Amino acid sequence: MPELVRPSERYKDSFLDAVREAQAAGSGLGDTLKWNLDDIRADFGKVLRDLTRYEPGNDLPDGFVHSEYRWLVEGTEYLGRVSIRHTLSDHLREFGGHIGYEVRPSARRRGYGTLILKLALERARELGIGPVLVTCDVDNLGSRGVIEANGGELEGEFEVPQHQDKPIRRYWIRQS
Repeated sequence: MPELVRPSERYKDSFLDAVREAQAAGSGLGDTLKWNLDDIRADFGKVLRDLTRYEPGNDLPDGFVHSEYRWLVEGTEYLGRVSIRHTLSDHLREFGGHIGYEVRPSARRRGYGTLILKLALERARELGIGPVLVTCDVDNLGSRGVIEANGGELEGEFEVPQHQDKPIRRYWIRQS
């Protein structure tokens, strides 16, 4: 059964394969497309440190909030990642929200997006976060379906000047 875990060296090879997939497909969170695979392979510890730098207990740069990355894995296979932001900055309130997620290209359309968001919402509930804001591009039908399947209520579609040329959709998920 897939589970959310802290990023770990155990998943290095599968994670590198997923980055390769995303870059070849030209899809993924912005940083994925810019990563240098040779650099990641040479110092995977740096990647792991970077992914934990905003966790509670660490000093934050101006404008950043505490957050945590979790990876969706099954056995030793990396399936995707999620970022859970503990609070919202003005920027995150406009674009980004509490939760951002990505599923590797070869694992898409198999229910992992819905699962990763469901598990992230459970973690957010444990952290006392609610209601939860999740956003997606207006033309990302897959993410729209994932968010709505997890109880997302559409606030509306919004233009965000610093985000590409297309509007985003903002959803709120109320948790009990």
